[in-house]
Amino acid sequence: MLQEKTLARKRAILYVIGFIFNLGYAITAYINSSFLAGLVGEKLVGIIYAASSILAIAAFIEAPNVLRKFGNVKTTTGLLIIELFSLAGLIWGNGALAVIASFILNFVTVALANYTLDIFLESFSNDSRTGRIRGTFLTIVNTGWFVSPYIASKILENFGFTGLYGISALLLLPVIILIVVKLRGIAEPRYEKLPFWKSLGEIWTDRDIKGILVIQMLLQFFYAWMVIYTPIYLHETIGFDWPTIGIIFTAMLLPFVIFEAPLGKLADKNGEKMALSFGFVIIALAMALIVFMTDHNPFVWAGILFLSRVGAATVEVMSDTYFFKKVNATKTHLISFNRMTRPIAYVIGPIVATILFTVFDMKVLFIFLGFLMLYGLRYSLTIRDTK
Repeated sequence: MLQEKTLARKRAILYVIGFIFNLGYAITAYINSSFLAGLVGEKLVGIIYAASSILAIAAFIEAPNVLRKFGNVKTTTGLLIIELFSLAGLIWGNGALAVIASFILNFVTVALANYTLDIFLESFSNDSRTGRIRGTFLTIVNTGWFVSPYIASKILENFGFTGLYGISALLLLPVIILIVVKLRGIAEPRYEKLPFWKSLGEIWTDRDIKGILVIQMLLQFFYAWMVIYTPIYLHETIGFDWPTIGIIFTAMLLPFVIFEAPLGKLADKNGEKMALSFGFVIIALAMALIVFMTDHNPFVWAGILFLSRVGAATVEVMSDTYFFKKVNATKTHLISFNRMTRPIAYVIGPIVATILFTVFDMKVLFIFLGFLMLYGLRYSLTIRDTK
């Protein structure tokens, strides 16, 4: 009982850290592409994101070695200090190259910091409560993402890009203080040492781990395409103006705030397998509605995109819960692969879309994405449930 109370206090601290950290990043995430486009033009923005993702993948491969050498507290603190310097470069960088380098550094450090927060949370968890713990953490983090567009718009209106990156940097300070003061001296697990290719072999021979990582990859592929191409489709094809799109997107993000905590509790009680499968079916249904919908009513589109995120939120919390029930905090090499799925998706996604664009119009992207989500059933239905 005493141990659980101690873990609960540590989780509460981590929930605060996760919220502030992700809010600070989220307020910049929606405007980064516009900021970069003003420097290098729209056509080069995708290349910058792809380069950032490739470097993030390389960093994830090396991250377990850094953790073994320095521990998670020092590693996380170092990453956040580097992120502060990257934000300073975005504010005061002299010339396009300096700003691009700062952006890439920021992208990589944010990705790695979320990875180290995953390790903290897993260290403060037990398997019987993984679903509710992960669901609560995701809900708190996604609340930051939910409110960030409104906050970012107000900061931009009054202080511009410089003010936005400056406030993002200020939000890092309490995160660093909380980690140094509240998490310093915690007992860290003995992180396993396993070379990259042996880690890959371990994944390949474990049907459940391989299956859940493929599911994560499919989910991140969905996010990548929807983030990049949905705004373009709504604006250029359907004809909505940007304020209307902003309202639609606000409604779209609600499932991440409403459903993930109760879904996490459901995972602890009933397992993840069937909910994962339903999540993929819901996303595929939403993609079909996007393809065949001709109505220009913004409420209809908000409803369709809301439905797509009900499916995505379900897959997200169930896959996270399943993965961390199978993997403990010592297996940093496997957690690294889990976090690596996002940058890999952001490299592959635009390439596949570009190839499809040479032959088809944008509707085909959503058709392809719907079938890809149904392909996820091959893995969600074959993994061994935790209940």
